[in-house]
Amino acid sequence: MISKKVASRVAKPVVLIAEELSPATLDALGPDFEVRHCDGANRDELLTTLADGVDAVLIRSATKMDAEAIAAAKGLKIIARAGVGLDNVEIPAATAAGVMVVNAPTSNIVSAAELAIGLLLASARHISPAHAALRNGKWARSKYTGTELYEKTLGIVGFGRIGQLVATRMQAFGMRVIAYDPYLQPARAAQLGVHLLDLSDLLEQSDFITIHLPKTKETANLIGVDALKKVKPTVRIINAARGGVLDEAALFDAINEGRVAGAGIDVFATEPCTDSPLFTLDRVVATPHLGASTDEAQERAGIAVAVSVRKALAGELVPDAVNVKGGVIHKDVRPALPLVEKLAGVLVGLAGEVPVSIEVAVHGEIGAHDCSVLGISALKGALLGLGAEDVTYVNAPGIAHERGLVTTVTTDEISPDHRNIVTLNAALSRGVKISVSGTLMGIRQVQKIVAIDSYDLDLVPTENLIFLRYADRPGVVGSVGNILGKESINIAGMQVARDHLGGEALMAITVDSSVAPVVLEDLSRETGANLVRSVTLGA
Repeated sequence: MISKKVASRVAKPVVLIAEELSPATLDALGPDFEVRHCDGANRDELLTTLADGVDAVLIRSATKMDAEAIAAAKGLKIIARAGVGLDNVEIPAATAAGVMVVNAPTSNIVSAAELAIGLLLASARHISPAHAALRNGKWARSKYTGTELYEKTLGIVGFGRIGQLVATRMQAFGMRVIAYDPYLQPARAAQLGVHLLDLSDLLEQSDFITIHLPKTKETANLIGVDALKKVKPTVRIINAARGGVLDEAALFDAINEGRVAGAGIDVFATEPCTDSPLFTLDRVVATPHLGASTDEAQERAGIAVAVSVRKALAGELVPDAVNVKGGVIHKDVRPALPLVEKLAGVLVGLAGEVPVSIEVAVHGEIGAHDCSVLGISALKGALLGLGAEDVTYVNAPGIAHERGLVTTVTTDEISPDHRNIVTLNAALSRGVKISVSGTLMGIRQVQKIVAIDSYDLDLVPTENLIFLRYADRPGVVGSVGNILGKESINIAGMQVARDHLGGEALMAITVDSSVAPVVLEDLSRETGANLVRSVTLGA
């Protein structure tokens, strides 16, 4: 006989740590998981361990989670990369399998910015070759005369979070900062005292250039042969972002020919890189992709992905999961996600069938943001309400498509009665339409259902709900109370709304336990209600 203690341990979700991570990662995971370890760089060991059954896998850069590895991991729910880059994760394969992919996009921004600045200073003052010469017994002061940063122009290519950190720090050196970023609003740059220019003008004006762009089809070799023809011969170029954005062969030629004064390189088109022509040049200072290699960055990355794993395995949405439609979710939109899930659960519970479509109509301040993820939230809530299992924000669209359910999201920044209100409008196959509206009340963002069809309510969507629609007449409330009382079902709250005196009424009841079908039959018979539904919602 298996003891309760053993059974409890077996039931814990399994988290596989495939590479060495900060000890803080385990602390952040907590005691609710069975943690296993393997060498993710050892392919056979990785595949064997994944096949044993894991719910989550935590990796860095050495573990390749491709289609083969994902297929081997039956039941895998999340791949968490303790860092920024995801080149070693096959995201389409993960998405097809319903596996969430997350990283730690802000964990290393300070470390990366500081390394870029370190390379810039090292290049400006020839620190690396001067150090090497001194170690070889040479006192070569005159050979390594450098240049000051004060009153020079720094051109930042890619003015995102890291680029902005570099800008504020280098302004303290007395540098003039300009930037190129086609996706940034000039007003944001102006707030930081930085002028946005096109790339050509930046190349021509800069005394130093530092690159902070991701590697994409558009940015591959962006700083290449043609770009390096436009720069000053005294320019120094720093790349601590992604290899391949700066054309290494073109840079080698430009430095050899005196068209570029020097460079600081931390990333390479092919890594690991131990044999590059750039390493033969005294005017190049190079490091082996150390941008995120600080104790603090590794700890932040480990904690961030551990939190993501906890959320994902609890069935929650990880706001910056890379393969969830809508991308990063605005902080003002996030509280609406669980509300919309519950509204959708109520909606399908009332419908009693799979809707043909659900429109998510967002009104109020959050309508100014991208609310497309609320469509997925509605799909997830609807599918769970219809009895589907293992539904996530990743696979909900695919499951819904198989069932013929689609969603649309509309937004309007105007909301007459509430700061924000979300209405789900469902069309059913028999031509009937149902709507459920909800809002978030007060500082605590308390979830409330405020309307069902034309009936106004003020209802907290608790776990167990009962709805009745019936002809408005005396005695119905008493009958309902008697029936539930006989079944020892405690009523936590009750509301009755009606369209007009003697017309049709809607009763909404929150109860402390689930309701058996036989109880619903009794309620229908005793009240003459034309609709009696129980709805069970998640936490």
